[in-house]
Amino acid sequence: MSFKKRKPTLVEALIPVVFLIGLLIVNVQVFGDEALSGSNQIVLILSAAIAVLVAIRMGAKWEDLQDGIIKSISSAMPSILILLMIGALAGTWMISGVVPAMIYYGLQILNPTIFLFAACVVSAVVSLATGSSWSTIATIGVALLGIGQALGISEGMIAGAVISGAYFGDKMSPLSDTTNLAPAMAGTDLFTHIRYMVYTTVPSIGITLIIFLGIGFFQSSSGSVHDIDVVLASIEKSFNITPWLFLVPAIVIFLIVKKVPALPALLLGSLLGGVFALIFQPHIVEIVSGVDGSSLKSSYVGIMKAIYTDVSVTTDNAMVNDLLSTSGMSGMMGTIWLILCAMMFGGVMEGSGMLERLSEEVIKKAHSAGSLIASTAVTCGFFNVTASDQYLAIVVPGRMYAKAFREKGLAPENLSRALEDSGTVTSVLVPWNTCGAAQSTVLGVATVAYLPYCFFNIISPIMTIIFGAFNIKIRSLREDQTGKKPELKNALVGVE
Repeated sequence: MSFKKRKPTLVEALIPVVFLIGLLIVNVQVFGDEALSGSNQIVLILSAAIAVLVAIRMGAKWEDLQDGIIKSISSAMPSILILLMIGALAGTWMISGVVPAMIYYGLQILNPTIFLFAACVVSAVVSLATGSSWSTIATIGVALLGIGQALGISEGMIAGAVISGAYFGDKMSPLSDTTNLAPAMAGTDLFTHIRYMVYTTVPSIGITLIIFLGIGFFQSSSGSVHDIDVVLASIEKSFNITPWLFLVPAIVIFLIVKKVPALPALLLGSLLGGVFALIFQPHIVEIVSGVDGSSLKSSYVGIMKAIYTDVSVTTDNAMVNDLLSTSGMSGMMGTIWLILCAMMFGGVMEGSGMLERLSEEVIKKAHSAGSLIASTAVTCGFFNVTASDQYLAIVVPGRMYAKAFREKGLAPENLSRALEDSGTVTSVLVPWNTCGAAQSTVLGVATVAYLPYCFFNIISPIMTIIFGAFNIKIRSLREDQTGKKPELKNALVGVE
């Protein structure tokens, strides 16, 4: 940026990152599972302050750094708005009986042995059809979590299976924003990019499914047939369960498949949930409202409360009570706070040139095709940790490495595949990343609890590094009929 008097040195660029990582480690040891309740947010703000001090020492002006922070936060606004809408959707889908119906019918179809395998496959199919891991996790994922808990399966395992499948579908769907962004950054076309990802992505999801199937066969479930029958009876007693309730998620999925933007699709899904609550669960709406006498007023208050605040349905079964509680939009505020603080840190780091300086150091050490691909994967993961946003983890390394790949005679699809194999899938593994914070909140499962079971997300970057190291399916730039190498497409088209 124009305000920089000079580029940061490597030591200067490392200072905020070392401070952040060191203080986060202390934070986790001191606060444990409560670290995300506020202390991690403060750590991110303090780390941003350290970055500001270093940048000012380099000659930067506060006004320009502030502009960088605002720009960074602005890039996260779509995610924040979607988070709010997911909170609203969770509330109306619960009181309408949509989620309870999914749990009710799911418990009768699935069993503990194949559950994790099936949860991964179902999430993958829905995400592939919609192109959205977020929508898949917020709808099907929440229901699968409830089913799995009723079966006595660890919530970390369930979340890991759902996230693995959802991110596979997101990564391979032509409707996905990241699947379109990665080839745009690298300079190749969408379907070449998808075809080339098959080589690393199919083995990664294959290994993932085998692992989940193995866990299902060798793990003993704490849920018995009697327990499941009790849960089914409690749900049936509290809600009017009917297949008509599935019309709501079906409409939302249809809209997303038809490329309706996520925000209006989720808003409509929330409103439909409210309408179906009034039709099928008027008694639940009245209980939630806490209003006696006026049916019109109680309906209005009940739906509003489901959208914006904590709501729970009390049954005669404690496990079911835990499943049937949501926090509406207000439950997303802690996550939004975390995202804002993370983007503040990322904005200063990127705007001051510190992230670019750290990445340049990595490029210098990449002397072969394998090391260049490995460097790309590591850089994407690094940006997910420091910039806290998967789009930046694709855009910035894409810009940085495009020239290096071309100079080494590597086709752009090698770069686009590396960006997706590492930038897209590792974002959900970082607690303060927009994706990690969002999915942890939506599912109600801590990132550290599901991280060990996100096998696809862990295997995917390793797979792309292995392919690079052993020169497997590494495509070279080939001369065309005129004897000239094809030109790299403009990597910035449609992104700025």
